[in-house]
Amino acid sequence: MSRRALVVVRGGGDLGTGVAHRLAGAGYRVVVLETDRPRVVRRAAAFAEAVYSGRATVEGVTAVLVEPSAEEALRAAGRSEGGEGGPVVAVMVDPEGRSISELSPDVIVDARMAKRNLGTRRSDAALTLGLGPGFEAGADVDLVVETQRGPSLGLVIEDGAAIADTGVPGEVAGFTLERLIRSPAAGRFISRAGIGDVVSAGQVVGEVAGIPVRTSLSGLLRGLLADGLEVSEEEKLGDVDPRGESVDPSMISDKAARIGDSVLAALVSRGPRPDGAGR
Repeated sequence: MSRRALVVVRGGGDLGTGVAHRLAGAGYRVVVLETDRPRVVRRAAAFAEAVYSGRATVEGVTAVLVEPSAEEALRAAGRSEGGEGGPVVAVMVDPEGRSISELSPDVIVDARMAKRNLGTRRSDAALTLGLGPGFEAGADVDLVVETQRGPSLGLVIEDGAAIADTGVPGEVAGFTLERLIRSPAAGRFISRAGIGDVVSAGQVVGEVAGIPVRTSLSGLLRGLLADGLEVSEEEKLGDVDPRGESVDPSMISDKAARIGDSVLAALVSRGPRPDGAGR
């Protein structure tokens, strides 16, 4: 019987979680590599949160933090637990990817969304994918997946790059930049609110260097950085969804789900399949 295929996802934020969740649900073993202090805004729907709390469950898939050991990660990845036997994703603190050679994954998906390649190479695995701008398919990775909202979202690119980052978030209920909460200064972020809170325009949700952090519009606080992080001026701290209580911040976004579907389709068509066939 073939060994189950192993996928390493570098980055457990919103999009990386969408990919890891889809692949784990399809039967792949998945290991997520993260930093020791993930700078993730939509933490309620991110496997990166396991770094802070030890585990994080998103839509029936549980991510568990393991010691920085390839052996421990491989033991945890793909295990089932819980009343419904949902799949387990292993999360390991390894921002430099030093464990990759020992893990020997079949596939690497770079989902760090850094707008540049932080070191992923085609030689790291039989198949390498990069999400969004900063990668060139056919050069530093095998495939690039488009992350810009629009008709090309989720497109798997075999030659070339994704659309350049615009810096403008997708429109929700007519709002774009207004949805973002940005830091007024450099310093330590102290949270004064929680993800899922309903907030009003101008409400204080935290502070940086003693300066209040306020929202620009009313809605549901869909995301907020972890308390205590050192941030830079104008860094994104949070995200308000103007649709309010109708939004569930613990659900994978439609964008992340679409990208996860695209990555799965690429793996199924190019190999390996979850059972390891097609390597």
